[in-house]
Amino acid sequence: MKILGFGTYNTSVHPRAGILLEGLKDAGHTVREINEPSTVSTESRVEALSSPKAAAGFFGNLAKNWSRLIKASAQYRGEYSPDVVVVGYLGHFDVVLARILFPKATIVLDHLIYAADTAADRGARGRALASVLSILDRLAIGAATVVVYDTPAHAQLAPQSMRHKGVVVPVGAPDAWFEARRQDPDNGIVFFGLYTPLQGAPVIAHALALLNKSGDLPKTTMIGTGQDYDEVRTIVGDAPVTWIDWVESGDLPDIVANHSIALGIFGTTEKAQRVVPNKVYQSMAAGCAVITSRTDPQQKLLGDGATYVAPGDPQALADAIRTLLGDRELREDMRSRAAKVSDSAFSHAAVVGPLVERLS
Repeated sequence: MKILGFGTYNTSVHPRAGILLEGLKDAGHTVREINEPSTVSTESRVEALSSPKAAAGFFGNLAKNWSRLIKASAQYRGEYSPDVVVVGYLGHFDVVLARILFPKATIVLDHLIYAADTAADRGARGRALASVLSILDRLAIGAATVVVYDTPAHAQLAPQSMRHKGVVVPVGAPDAWFEARRQDPDNGIVFFGLYTPLQGAPVIAHALALLNKSGDLPKTTMIGTGQDYDEVRTIVGDAPVTWIDWVESGDLPDIVANHSIALGIFGTTEKAQRVVPNKVYQSMAAGCAVITSRTDPQQKLLGDGATYVAPGDPQALADAIRTLLGDRELREDMRSRAAKVSDSAFSHAAVVGPLVERLS
């Protein structure tokens, strides 16, 4: 089968598209790409919803990328036409272009997020805005032949009339995370990601403050920024924590793998109850003992490969960290379980199975 990766996805920031395409290649398909990576962040996309200046920047960037995509698509005509076009993550607009350019192909949309859902999580409010973004979600799903979701809970958000298009494919982790795994990392904790309500970063901050107060705070690295960042810094205060605003994607696996414990998400928002974040797959692949919130999607997909605590509960999180830090045998067992689960289920060859079956 001839498969074409298409769109403005940026695998250096969101590796999901690369995982899908590598998995399809592993399955024996011929895979090519037309990719013009967008440099517009998710945060800037949300800002474009309320700022004319930000909107102009976003659509200006999109127009430039689309002109290149259209030009490059000319080589995939006639006998070179793809059987399947995979539109990468954040492809709400790209999927419409793919449908126009390749009307006879099976169009696969990697729909990890709903626009309305994400905007609400990032603080965007208003009934009119929510309605517009819901229409955008419906338009994107409608343009696709197959829609890929990361969890069953996300798949259930689709309009009833379009749910037959859905297939659940776990996010997985790129090879670099498996390769970064260490035998004896430092006995410390690491968090990386955006400081958004989904992440529950203030919950982590309160847990760190509790550990610091009791004298149990280990080597701790906090990577990232976002809307809750200032609040987190205030809560943690002068505790001995290493703060890093940004790490290049190529350097991140080694930094994370040098910590024995990695933290997932602890938010209490509706969206936080539906997702299994990239960082959890990546941290498990890197051989970290992972602590994350006790939600149905995470428990079902991660199984016994992670330690779970109640969402929004800093005391429970502090206790779980303290337990793993103080019990080497348990910590190593959880690291081993994480590695075993990720090796069997989260490589690109493994996660793509449901999509391969749907396309066959």
